[in-house]
Amino acid sequence: MVTEIEIKKNSLYETDYLQWIETTVEKLRSQDYSNVDWENLIEEIESMGRSDRRSLESNLIIVIMHLLKWQFQPELRSRSWESSIFEHRRRIGNALEDSPSLKPYLEDIFPKCYSNAVKSASIETGLPMQVFPQLCPYTSTEVLDADFMP
Repeated sequence: MVTEIEIKKNSLYETDYLQWIETTVEKLRSQDYSNVDWENLIEEIESMGRSDRRSLESNLIIVIMHLLKWQFQPELRSRSWESSIFEHRRRIGNALEDSPSLKPYLEDIFPKCYSNAVKSASIETGLPMQVFPQLCPYTSTEVLDADFMP
């Protein structure tokens, strides 16, 4: 049986997300645990972890893609490529600083990210995918190193 409080919790979550957050924080601070919308709170916390992982993966693909373009199309090197490498390395660095437990995840997804970066680099450069090495020519340490450029 759904109580009136549960209906109110869910409707606030669905109608005014910011107010739901503020209300939830207020209830947690005042230790009013019986009125916390636990189901949506747990879902939000889980979602934050997934979002952090997706962001890390996306930033890693972009760095590797630009490193490949830098290496395999040296005549087209630009400040925008260099700027993109710097910016996405910065984002990865911040994520790893905030959540060091993402480092093993980065190592796990590195081969998949390389494969996706090759596809993106091929599309952006017009070079066939076979031009790029089958395995990543850079280590994860190099990819994240602010001073490394192939």
